[in-house]
Amino acid sequence: MFELAWPWIFLLLPLPWLARLLLPAADSGEPVLKVGFLDELEGLAGRRARLNLPTWRQQAPFILIWLLLLLAAARPQWLGDPLPVSASGRDLLVAVDVSGSMDFPDMQWKDDEISRLDLVKALMGDFLQDRQGDRVGLILFGSQAYLQAPLTFDRRTVRTFLDEAQIGIAGKNTAIGDAIGLAVKRLRQRPAQSRVLILITDGANNGGQIHPLTAARLAAQEGVRIYTIGIGANPEASGTPGLLGLNPSLDLDEAALKEIAEITHGSYFRAHDGAELDAIGDTLDQLEPVAQQPTQARTAHALYAWPLALALLLSVLLVVAVQWPDNLLQRLLRKPRFLQPHPEWRQRLKRLRLRRRR
Repeated sequence: MFELAWPWIFLLLPLPWLARLLLPAADSGEPVLKVGFLDELEGLAGRRARLNLPTWRQQAPFILIWLLLLLAAARPQWLGDPLPVSASGRDLLVAVDVSGSMDFPDMQWKDDEISRLDLVKALMGDFLQDRQGDRVGLILFGSQAYLQAPLTFDRRTVRTFLDEAQIGIAGKNTAIGDAIGLAVKRLRQRPAQSRVLILITDGANNGGQIHPLTAARLAAQEGVRIYTIGIGANPEASGTPGLLGLNPSLDLDEAALKEIAEITHGSYFRAHDGAELDAIGDTLDQLEPVAQQPTQARTAHALYAWPLALALLLSVLLVVAVQWPDNLLQRLLRKPRFLQPHPEWRQRLKRLRLRRRR
């Protein structure tokens, strides 16, 4: 089915004529020839004189070019038949802590020590990209919470945003309550049984405007299940000292994370290393998808290139007609022979000029 996406573009159709009417005439820089015997010429020709405007034959190519440009701007497209789109799955947001402590290199993965954020990028990135049929989104939070990627089926882009996350991009503190509040705001419009938030942090709430438990109660009212993950090695087992010899794992508020999960009917997990975080991802992967209302989509094939190419071709032909006058197009634009002045008129005009001189 043919359709114009922006048909209102054709409201611009009279724009060239309005511009000609309202704008002052351009000065060609050439002297004007005044004819003192215009009345006699009109009597000989049998018609009234008019302004020196182009004939319809000369205006037609420019009118056609303008119409083609408007047609291209209106976005013509061919719509295919409606096709069902699978929309079963969850609406899953992942909130990742990017405060300064997430840069602490106490996590083990593939026999290497890496930072907590790098481990989250490696494992949770795979977790997000494997969520076929789920809408996934990403929240980064520190002193404030930001929606880095809205709920979308484009899981690869969400993973790219997670890979590009930097320590301190949202501030140095940890606003867990604000992250939950932002997630609730984004999930409350989705079906009630498919709202899931996975919150990953290594510290305690020390910033933001909303208390985490208050935000958790609001999430429970909106039917949002929260799965909290505390990340960081055991302070006793980690041999990497932090700033001033203190291990950031001591700041993890497990009691608050457990209570947040309990209020929202979710679960709390503790990840001491890469293997445990990987196992947590497998556990979360067992969440049952919730059937949502199926949607339909039409394939759209853009057709604007055809009128645009035709307008360009016609413009090139007009340039050729000006640069090389003796061509077929120029002959077509000239007046037909029956509209040319009769040779006898020239003789009458000559006699009229001689009479006026006497």
